[in-house]
Formats: sequence, C-alpha cells, structure tokens
Amino acid sequence: MKRIKDMKTIKFKHLFRTLFLIPLILLMGNCSESFLEPEPLSIFTPENAFVDARGMYGVLTACDKSLRSEFYQLGDRSAIADELIYSDVAIEGLSDQASCVQNINAKVTPTSSLNIDNCRIGWWWAEGYKRIRYANLVISRIDNTTFANEAERNAVLGTAYFHRAYVYYRLTNQFGDVPFIGREIQEPKLDLFSTKRETILRKIKKDMEFAAQWCTDNVDRGRVTKGACGHLLTKINLALGEFDDAVASADAVITGGVYSLMTQPFGTVPKEEGNFLSNLGVVRDDVVARLHWHANKAIAANKEVLYMVLSREDLSDSYLRTFTMRLCVPWWSRTAVNQIYTPDGKPGMSDGPNLEYDIVKTFGRGLSRVHGTRYSTKTIWDDPNDLRHKKYNWMEMEYLVYNNPNLKGKSPYYGKPLQLFDETGKVLTSDSINTWNGWPHYKVYNPDPKLPQARGGAYDWYVFRLAETYLLRAEAYWWKNETQKAMDDVNAVRTRAQCSPYTDLTTFDLGTILDERARELFYEEPRKTELTRIAFIFAQTGRSFNGKTYTLSDFGTNNFFYDRIMDKGDFYNKGVVSQSGQAYTISTYHVLWPIPQGSINANTLGTINQNSGYDGFENNVPPLETIEPEDDN
Repeated sequence: MKRIKDMKTIKFKHLFRTLFLIPLILLMGNCSESFLEPEPLSIFTPENAFVDARGMYGVLTACDKSLRSEFYQLGDRSAIADELIYSDVAIEGLSDQASCVQNINAKVTPTSSLNIDNCRIGWWWAEGYKRIRYANLVISRIDNTTFANEAERNAVLGTAYFHRAYVYYRLTNQFGDVPFIGREIQEPKLDLFSTKRETILRKIKKDMEFAAQWCTDNVDRGRVTKGACGHLLTKINLALGEFDDAVASADAVITGGVYSLMTQPFGTVPKEEGNFLSNLGVVRDDVVARLHWHANKAIAANKEVLYMVLSREDLSDSYLRTFTMRLCVPWWSRTAVNQIYTPDGKPGMSDGPNLEYDIVKTFGRGLSRVHGTRYSTKTIWDDPNDLRHKKYNWMEMEYLVYNNPNLKGKSPYYGKPLQLFDETGKVLTSDSINTWNGWPHYKVYNPDPKLPQARGGAYDWYVFRLAETYLLRAEAYWWKNETQKAMDDVNAVRTRAQCSPYTDLTTFDLGTILDERARELFYEEPRKTELTRIAFIFAQTGRSFNGKTYTLSDFGTNNFFYDRIMDKGDFYNKGVVSQSGQAYTISTYHVLWPIPQGSINANTLGTINQNSGYDGFENNVPPLETIEPEDDN
C-alpha cells in the first residue's frame, strides 16, 4: 500500500511541476535566435511540446492551472467569491472596511480597480482570455502534431475545446457580448470587436458536441472527462434556449453508466481530532459529510464527480489554499472592535492558542467575506431532516460557546452557548454582519495545518458534480413545461440529503430549482453566471415568472437577475448600511459586469462594446454576428 501511495504522490508531483513549466513554453514560443535553442529534448520547448499527445496535454495543463485558480486563494479572496457575492446567496460581509464592495453602484464601474482583493471581476476577464490563448495554441497546432490515431487526436482537441468553451460560457454570462478569438495569436491584436453572445454560444455548442463525442471518462482526476463535456454542453444548450438538446446532453451523462449520485456513506469519516467538535463527541458520518470531506473527493469510489481541480497539502508545488474557512466563516473572534459580548457585558471570544474550547482549529478564524444572505442560510431550509442543514454539518453561531479564557471563574457564561440578544433584547455584538452568520461547515471545513489560524488548506475541489447535472435537466424540463419530470430530478438530489420529496406540482417552479441549487451547490456553482443565464432565457422566451415578463430590448433595465436578488435578499433591498458607512446597493444593469476600461482603451483599431448602464455604452457599435473563417477552429 505504501508503494502505491508513493507512486501516486510521484504522479501528482510530475503533473503539478508541468503546470509551472508551461509559462516557459509560452514565453519561448516566439524565440527563434539559435543561441536560445537548447539541445533537443533537454528542456520542455515548443519544438518538443507539440510533437505528440503527451506534449499537447502538457500545454493544456496551463488551462487546468488557470481554471483551478477560480476556487483557491487569490490574495485575501477567491475569484468564485464574486460569483456568490453578486447574487442572491451572499454579500460582502467585511463591513467595517470602506475599501470593500458593498455599494456596488459606486464601486463596480469600468474604471474601478476590478482585480484586487476586494473585487475579482477583472480577474475573470484577464484570466479568461489567458486561458483562451492556451487552448488556442493546441487548437491551432493540432494538425501539425503526430498522434497514434484519430481518437487520440480528437480527445486532445476536445479537451482544448472544453477549456475554451468553459471560458466563453462564463464570459458571455458575466459580460455579455465579448470578443471571440478562435486561433493562436502571435502578436498584439488591437483590432478586436465584440461578438454577439448568441453567436459565441452557437460556436461553443458545436465545439462541445465534438468534445462530448471524443473525450473519454478513463482519465486521471483533474483531467477533462466526457461527463464534464456533456455537463458543459447542457449549460450551453440551456443558454441558447434549446431545451430538448439540454435534456439529451444531460441524459447522456446521467444514464451513461459511468456516474451516479452517492447515496450511501463512502470513503473515510471526516476527522476532527482534539478540537471543539471532537471534544463534544461529534462524529459526522453521513453521506453528505463524506462527499465533501477532502480525502474522499478524488477517490475511485466517488462516482459523482465529473470534473475537479486538485491541490494537495503534501505537495509544495501544487499548493493552493481553498481559503473557504477564512471567506465563509464569520469573524466570531474579533477582539479590538465588533466583539461578541456575553450577556453580562464581557468580551466573549478568543482565537488564541491552547484554549480549552479551541474553536479556531475547528472552524477557522473567518472574515465573513462571503456572508450568506438570510435566503441562503435560513429561508430555503424547508426540511428539518436535511443532512446539509443538520446540526454540526451546518453551523449556527448558537452552537459555539464563549471561550475567552478571561471569563473562566469570572462569568457564568464561560463555556455556554453564544447568544445574539440578552434578556432585554439588546444585541450583543456591534456588527452582526461581520461576526454572526450560519455556514455550511461540512463543505468549507478544510484543515489547515500550516497556519495557526486556519483559513482553509490545500485540497481538491469539485467543479462539476452529477448532482448539478440532475438540476440542469430539471431546469430544462421546467422550461419544456414537463413539471413532473423536473420535480423528479430535483427529488433525486433532495432525497439523497434525506429530505422529503416534493409532491405538489402547483407550487413547483424555477424558484424551487434555484432553491435546491443554493442548498446543494454553495461555493461550487457560479451563481451569478447561472442567474444571468436564466435572465437571458426569460428575456428570449418572454415566459412569465411571478407575474412579470422580460425582453432583450430592455435587458439592462428590466431583468430576472435583479428581481431575484430584490425578492430573496435582505441587504440590497432593505437599505442596509455597513459599519463603514456604505449602503448595500445593486442595480438592474449589474446583470452584466462592466468591461474593464483598460481593455477598451488599448484596443485602438477596433471596438469592444461596453454594457448598458456603464459609462462608454454610448460608443458601442453593432456586435459581430458571424465568426470569421480563420477563427472558426
């Protein structure tokens, strides 16, 4: 067994070292001086990288590396956090710092700093086009490479198509019409024009139909699978409003015999040793806890994972922290300001070392930067048996105890459960946004042995799971008015978590599906992307929802995305003001993010359009409605 483990470790080390060699390949792509040419095969160069399938997959690890960065630490944030904060499920909860983005109207503009710790919108734009460039290298050079057979060639090409389509699916639902680049670019390109969103979606649908045919499921974890291709194709079919095709592509994944929902406990039990929960005798041994325990995600027994990204604590060159505990857990331990007080008025919490009640080791010392809304933490939980909201899988602040050692022997509240109010109704913290909130411990708990204040260690993360495929098919059925089939698919996910199945067709609608997505896919799904995609579908179809209809002609001023946030939220629609003095605001035009002004300005020979509602929109020109033959690769 030790030899097998060692071989796996070596395999992962080689994989991740390749990730860090790829930038060297790309930088050397335009070097032709003879004194820069190494001896053949002495280094990973363009000349030997593009000679066979192994070299091509080596280049594509640059795409893997870029994609995995969505889910891990970027400075004091993660990119996926923005997908949650600009939606109905979360807000920015670090509320005493004026630099944070609570007032979206004021702070999210084309000229704002869009790629910093407090906002990663610009990261999606810049990193997306970087990933497209990597994929295009492979796509453009595919016929200059020797392969063992057609199947091998097409699997490599399908993988490159997947990465490019994944980015364009996101960009078209984050930014709308964007430039389409479908070939290798070897010099600065300053004559880009925006391409119509639907045109891009049709192109990537064609590519993903090819990828779903030729990619295979017999690949290592962390690689693109046939199942992942079918899953992404389903999202694209939905975005195009082609619901029969969405059902068919989801069916191929669900009924293909490779993947299945995990309905019974598997793998190892989450280990919490010598910390707060273990001292309480808590053992989290159910299927949901095991499904999201980091040690079980990549094992062969896990048949639910379609696609995942890898990071490992024991491999220094693959090390990226999840940061989930820092971002999603409240700052329960604040001491200088915004403290949580005992009902007798004493500072109640400590994150220091060697505590009798070691809460920081168990839950991390969070910042509440991804602060769940009341909708996602309270109102959607409609079944007391739901494993995803079961006590200690899901944490409420009242499950913690006052642990400040200065209280011991001086306050009767030491070691007793926290309270938000005293007996007179007084709030026992000066900032409940930052310090008080429930969170999914079963999902965000990732031990962090390298830091004394745990933030979320370096572990694997799901990108696509079969549970979401069921929910995508449910949505397609709903758009087709096949409500019973939609309900059956939601119930497949719901009953796995030991909830009672839905039975009332008269109350089942798209909102029911979105609720289940919020319960099942927190910190996995790109929530903003999906809400915008759905907003486009409502505008395309004219279908009524909650008594309203929408059109594409006024999409920036009247859309489902904004109405959903106003209907379900409790910050942007309630006039809440953060401790730093910012009002929580969002507007209808935030259905699409602003195109960074720097990219528009640098494109001196073309026109990249700005989105409605932002400065510069008046300079737009009609977007391209076709893709040039040289880009149709």
